[in-house]
Amino acid sequence: MASLNQLKELTRVRLYGFWREPEAMFWVFLFPLVLAGVLGFAFRSGGVVPTTIGVVNGPQAAAMSEVLALDEHLEEERFETREEAYIKLRRGAVDALFESIDPPEISMDPTRPDSEMARMRVLRALALSAGAEDAPLEIDEVTEKGSRYVDFLFPGLLGMNLMGTGMWGVGFAIADIRRRKFLKRMLVTPMSRGYFFMSFILSRLVFLLFELLILTSFGAWVLGVPFRGDILSYLIVSFTGAILFAGMGLLVASRAKTIEGVSGIMNFVMMPMWLASGVFFSYERFPEFLHPAIKALPLTSLNDALRAVMIDGETVFQQGLEMGIMAAWTVVCFVIALKIFRWG
Repeated sequence: MASLNQLKELTRVRLYGFWREPEAMFWVFLFPLVLAGVLGFAFRSGGVVPTTIGVVNGPQAAAMSEVLALDEHLEEERFETREEAYIKLRRGAVDALFESIDPPEISMDPTRPDSEMARMRVLRALALSAGAEDAPLEIDEVTEKGSRYVDFLFPGLLGMNLMGTGMWGVGFAIADIRRRKFLKRMLVTPMSRGYFFMSFILSRLVFLLFELLILTSFGAWVLGVPFRGDILSYLIVSFTGAILFAGMGLLVASRAKTIEGVSGIMNFVMMPMWLASGVFFSYERFPEFLHPAIKALPLTSLNDALRAVMIDGETVFQQGLEMGIMAAWTVVCFVIALKIFRWG
């Protein structure tokens, strides 16, 4: 009986301790509801997902549009030039390109399930147009380096890794030393708060060199991802992204007292960028009215700049908008973190 009373009292103490932790209450009860609501809205059942087909303006564009209109699940997007259309195909903004009508031809990446679905739907539309089940369709498989799905995916994964290691490497470390009461000991020293923050940034940048070397070498040698830009532009973009997300990690950890609290906040901050910033698929697939907000996300700018430098061979000077957005986020995060940081 005494053992049961001990168990009862210990359980009661743990429950009271839990209820007195607002952070724990939020992440256990409210955050799952928010997450379920967001994901449920994003992936709610809304009928058959349409396929986007690119069509280049020209003498045969009207005939191709008539064919595509026969399948209600095909959506057409017009382009002025073939080069513009191929860029959109490479970036996943369209599933395939429907080109010459005689004979009909479709350009697609065979490694993408959406492209295969596009082929089947175009073939069905051609069959309806010709009144025969065996309508001809020539396939132009896009397999050259720089145009494959893996070439689109790798810079996004690199950007996501820079975000994750920057935020976790800095934010988690600060939350851990605060939990061990080490920050309060630093409070009585003449140490500058700014220097304290910069020490985390500099240590992050040291490891970043090895991280970039390993990941980029793996992408180039194992996956065959092309690297068409210059090294300096690549390093500037990567270091800017690393500093940005390290600053965001500082901001997240400025007030969090527990490991659970900082972990929940980081997941809450990073989740929208995982879903919307073009890591696994093009953000152009979202409704157009959301594009300005998505482009303003820091990970979106980092991914766009990395793809432009690595895949398109552009320089950092051609990424003024993306670099400006990342610089703005960096300044805001550091300024707010300096103002609200709490030692204890």
